[in-house]
Amino acid sequence: MAIYHLRATMISRSAGRSATAAAAYRSAELIVDQRTGLAFDYRARGGVDHVETLAPADAPSWVQDRAALWNAVELAETRKNSQVAREIRVALPCELDAAQRLQLVRDFCQREFVDRGMVADIALHAPGREGDERNHHAHILLTTREIGPEGFTTKNRDWNAKELLEGWREAWARDTNHALERCGTHERVDHRTLEAQRVEAQERAREARERGDEAEALRETVRAVSLDRQPLPQLSAGAWQLKERGIEVAAVQVWREIKEQAVEVARVAQELAEKARTWLERVTERAAEQVRDVVERVTPADASAAAEGLARDLEVERRQEAQREAAEREARKRVQEQERRAHERDRGDDHGW
Repeated sequence: MAIYHLRATMISRSAGRSATAAAAYRSAELIVDQRTGLAFDYRARGGVDHVETLAPADAPSWVQDRAALWNAVELAETRKNSQVAREIRVALPCELDAAQRLQLVRDFCQREFVDRGMVADIALHAPGREGDERNHHAHILLTTREIGPEGFTTKNRDWNAKELLEGWREAWARDTNHALERCGTHERVDHRTLEAQRVEAQERAREARERGDEAEALRETVRAVSLDRQPLPQLSAGAWQLKERGIEVAAVQVWREIKEQAVEVARVAQELAEKARTWLERVTERAAEQVRDVVERVTPADASAAAEGLARDLEVERRQEAQREAAEREARKRVQEQERRAHERDRGDDHGW
């Protein structure tokens, strides 16, 4: 099933990271860092399905050269603790094919990042050989400075706003759901917290029960059960690499435990959904059998008698309605006559005065 994931992190020198190393690793290329002289060669790395760079219309042509782009980023920063780039990591729905996943990422990056003035370096990755085969994902490296025809200029601090990040999270959910809808699947994602989604599901289940919609109440109850779990903790880049190499550190152990709990919750929710589906099918079949029994017991004579009885009832109601209307007309006439007589008395009193 489609899952929601969008994580934003900063690539900072204070953490011993560089934009050139990050770009080389995510694109599986060789990039030599001109500032430090270090060579980052990841050409032997597999699992990279597609890479490309999106840039504002007035950006210089050299931004399409990945090594030139990220070396320019590094050379524009002079502080030892500079934040050199921002990375956005998103999960891609396995329900989409390769072309649909690429178009989803392109459209999102163009509207949310490039149209704001950033350069976006995109890398779409395939699932790992030993992990979940549905784990298609994308890494998006973003510049932090404004760019013009002559190159990078000032840093745009507005791009660090928390509200902007929340907007990106919501936009990714919306774009993903539109893509899922276009490909004909009923799966959807949600950018909100698990707790917020669970509370909503419980409220919808309650409302469905109140209006007598047991099927909807069961569906929302199952959804609430599936959401009753802890979110997976975020692993640092170093911890994630240790996990991939099979080295168990404390953070990785906690991550595995919570993931196992999530898998168990999903299993219980699936079992509950199957039982609910079976129960609904039985209820529907029993109701259909009852209707068939009633229809079979009704003979043509019974149907004719029922029709005659209905006609008589309608005729009685029509006569009663006509009598009510006649009584109301008679009452209005009496009131009008009383008002006329009272008016004549008033006129006589006026002449006597």
